[in-house]
Amino acid sequence: MDPVAFQIGPVAVRWYGIIIDTAFIAGTLLAYYHAVKSNVRTDHLLNLIILIIPSALIGARLYYVIFNWHEYVYSPLEALAIWHGGLAIHGGLLGSTLAGYFYIRKHKLDFWQYADVFAPSVILGQALGRWGNFINQEAYGTPVTRDFISHFPAFIQKQMFIQGQYRHPTFLYESAWDFLVFLFLLFFFRRKRFPGQIMLLYLALYSLGRFFIEGLRTDSEMLGPIRLAQLVSLILITLSFFIYYKKTTAKNQT
Repeated sequence: MDPVAFQIGPVAVRWYGIIIDTAFIAGTLLAYYHAVKSNVRTDHLLNLIILIIPSALIGARLYYVIFNWHEYVYSPLEALAIWHGGLAIHGGLLGSTLAGYFYIRKHKLDFWQYADVFAPSVILGQALGRWGNFINQEAYGTPVTRDFISHFPAFIQKQMFIQGQYRHPTFLYESAWDFLVFLFLLFFFRRKRFPGQIMLLYLALYSLGRFFIEGLRTDSEMLGPIRLAQLVSLILITLSFFIYYKKTTAKNQT
């Protein structure tokens, strides 16, 4: 599949960029809807969106480049070419969280209230964004047999034939998992018991799926013998459960 969707003169418009932009637009609309329903001030929400989208992109790219520096050491300008792929979600979460935290602290807002509003949008964006990996033939898994891949649609089979072998469509596994988590968060949103519950559920559930799917990938960032994404996932799961327990205990005591 051609990664270039169309040309405007000398400018190539790539599917990766279109998909990422679509994910941001869908996430923004959903966050605005949840803000209105939750009586969260939409002016601050829009300010946060303007701030955290570029922060997420910068964080995602920096994270990827740092842990894949061998790919850029002889061509550092290539580090700016995000249209070639290479955005790490954990870096994006870190960048956007830091930017959002400083804004929220400056304006004395409730961090967890805004986090809950953003959580379903983030996981929806991830579910959509993984299809950018599909177009670029990245974030794929270990080799599989022709019989195994034949259970998938023909367009996926064709795109997952990489370097002379069929591969696990791990982008699809994660996209499907993310979408299921998104539906769960939508269902649970109006039933939440305390501020932060939706964000904590997002972090735990996303990380659970990512931990197992990451084990099938061939392009994992490594920290010695450890897959970095799996390590971060375990940390996020543990941290989420700890905060969830503390908040639940405090809620029950009131």
